[in-house]
Amino acid sequence: MERRTYLRALGVAGIAGTAGCLDTVDQALSGGHDGDGILPPPDHPTGASYPEYGEEFPSFSLPDPIAETTVSLEDFVGEKPFLLTYFFTTCPDGACPALLLRLRWIQEDAAEHGYEDDIALLAFTFDPERDTPEVLRKYAGERSIDYEADNWHFLRPETYDEAEEVMTETFNLPLRRVEDEDEAGGNESHDETGDHEDESDHNEHDHGEYTFTHNNLITLVNEDGVVERAYPSAVQSERAVDNEQIVEDTRTVVGVE
Repeated sequence: MERRTYLRALGVAGIAGTAGCLDTVDQALSGGHDGDGILPPPDHPTGASYPEYGEEFPSFSLPDPIAETTVSLEDFVGEKPFLLTYFFTTCPDGACPALLLRLRWIQEDAAEHGYEDDIALLAFTFDPERDTPEVLRKYAGERSIDYEADNWHFLRPETYDEAEEVMTETFNLPLRRVEDEDEAGGNESHDETGDHEDESDHNEHDHGEYTFTHNNLITLVNEDGVVERAYPSAVQSERAVDNEQIVEDTRTVVGVE
């Protein structure tokens, strides 16, 4: 199916550390699960504030700047599962490229095994000031992502304020923009709080104008809009989900034999 035809059919967490892409797990309890998933319950639920196993994923509606359309949760509920991650293209420590690499693995596996029309891959940028449509196209090309495929969508709010609101209020994920002059003070604050995460998840960078603190998260949602997996340590730690596991989980949720 052609991308434009497909799109017309559609109708459209506490922060620790201050550098680059973080892997913080918000410890605020979110309550009990709302239902059962296709996958078995995870071995170690985190009790995080963001949607986890068995919980309904929150409704969203966001622009896809390359396809020039709007992508909503309702486009997928009752239709197909999706994976969603969160990134910015100037991420200096390699974590954001690694997150998108995992979605690219799924895209390649889906093409190879014939379920490319049965999965959606969503990449939400919270840095719209720098992540213009042209930058996103170039970024995808550099990483061998087929951004023109029916199953890939970049999601880009118009402003950072909108992006921050979606991240923190809709997706319930921590996000903080860190200016150059804030780095030293932010690191001291992290030390003073005693809220120490795995140091392999935090890095310091010469990043330019500003960077972000955020979770390195990938969420797998089934076609009923229920979370199957929230991989809270998708990269950069001993808890990182590997290629085989995320592909296997996705195949199971899609129903690929």
